[in-house]
Amino acid sequence: QVQLVESGGGLVQPGGSLRLSCAASGSTLDYYIIGWFRQAPGKEREGVSCISRGGGTLNYVDSVKGRFTISRDNAKNMVYLQMNSLEPGDTAIYYCAGLRRLIDGYCLLSASQYDYWGQGAQVTVSS
Repeated sequence: QVQLVESGGGLVQPGGSLRLSCAASGSTLDYYIIGWFRQAPGKEREGVSCISRGGGTLNYVDSVKGRFTISRDNAKNMVYLQMNSLEPGDTAIYYCAGLRRLIDGYCLLSASQYDYWGQGAQVTVSS
C-alpha cells in the first residue's frame, strides 16, 4: 500500500509558477498510475492531470493544457506537477492520488477510480 505526500504549494501572483511534488513511500511507485486533482471551495474535486506507470502517457484537463506539465521519476518515487502562467482560477487544494494497475500505457482523470490519496497542498494565486 502506497502513502503519498504532497509538497510545494503556496501563494503566488497571477502569471507565476509553482512546482508541486508528490512523494511516495511504502510501495514501489512504478506500479501506480498517478493523478493530480484539485478542489476549490464550494466546487467538486476536478482531475487536473495524470501520468501512466511508465510516464509515456499524459493527460490534462483542457483548462491547464499548455500551462501545466506532469512528470515522474520512478527511481526517486516522485511525481511532479509544474504549473506555469498561474491564474486565480487555479486556486485550490491540490491532491496527488495513486491507482495500482498491472497494465502500463494509460491513465485516468476520474477521481473515483483512485484508491490512495495524499493530504493535499494549498495553492493560492492572488495579487
